[in-house]
Amino acid sequence: MRNIFLVAVFMLTAFTAKAQDVKWLSFEKALELNKENPKPILVDLYTDWCGWCKRMDASTYKNETIVKYINDNYYAVKMDGEGKKDITFKGKTFKYVQKGRSKYHELAAAIMNGKMSYPSTAFFNSEEQMIQVVPGYLAKERFEKILAYFSGETYKNTPWKDFEKGFKSSL
Repeated sequence: MRNIFLVAVFMLTAFTAKAQDVKWLSFEKALELNKENPKPILVDLYTDWCGWCKRMDASTYKNETIVKYINDNYYAVKMDGEGKKDITFKGKTFKYVQKGRSKYHELAAAIMNGKMSYPSTAFFNSEEQMIQVVPGYLAKERFEKILAYFSGETYKNTPWKDFEKGFKSSL
């Protein structure tokens, strides 16, 4: 009986222990924190109807190594590409736009240069300048490399192919 009780307690603990999640912020909160303690900003551009976005949330953004790397090295923003809340960035207020059946947030359109592809991941440096947008679903193995490439200043001096060849995974 005691063994059954111990197994039940262990299983309950295992199921209730929650893995660490990415500390998602609003765009404005990331900018505010960046002023106090500068570091790169990662923006996950998604929509509610996007199946690949949901898959990336359920797999890539749940991987412990990826979560820890993002939380340690970036301000992470989860931005709905069709969000309705106004966002002010670099002195301009970006708004939700609906024209007929087309709807989008102006900031998402600006970040993706009008190529509305979901999911997309945008990387900004600590000076809040966009480095690059990476469109599409990113599996944890590929995403880990991309995160490492843009988190420091490696991208400034090292071509991607050279970086990728020498990259050592933590997964």
